[in-house]
Amino acid sequence: MVNNDILRRIRYTFDLSDNKMMSVFALADKKVSREEISDWLKKEDAPAFQECSDKILAIFLNGFIIDKRGKRDGPQPQAEDYLTNNLIFKKLRIALNFKDEDILSVLALVNLKISKHELSAFFRAPEHRQSRQCKDQVLRNFLHGLQVKYRPKDQASSPQPEKKISNNKTLTAPKQKFQWKEK
Repeated sequence: MVNNDILRRIRYTFDLSDNKMMSVFALADKKVSREEISDWLKKEDAPAFQECSDKILAIFLNGFIIDKRGKRDGPQPQAEDYLTNNLIFKKLRIALNFKDEDILSVLALVNLKISKHELSAFFRAPEHRQSRQCKDQVLRNFLHGLQVKYRPKDQASSPQPEKKISNNKTLTAPKQKFQWKEK
């Protein structure tokens, strides 16, 4: 997957403002400007588009882990120069404090079913004989599942009609029941 797309999806899913994005980078000891963030988030065909390198995405993900879980004791992890889908998946798992069941439930939200054994193979050391490469499709579906979980369409796009009652309480209007009549 393209790093810029991953950055855009994480920003949208967790509703991160430019200021929040800058503070996430700052947590990983990287000062970035609003313009840099804006250029990384632009579509590929935009004139000001800048490619987000593996190092920049790794710094952001390290800052995201610190933002979600807090700083760990001792030296902070260094950003990798080269990222794989497995590393991106692992960093998101750490940041969100997900267990296997959590990841499987997120993948189930987008109708992707994999076994626990397949999932654990993504998080093994690359030199382990049971290690497997995480394909773009799995990472893309995981990011989409996070979006479904954290930004459900129901809340934003189609709220239930409300009805005011006399003591200033708000109730949701009941759904109408239709009955079919035979002729």
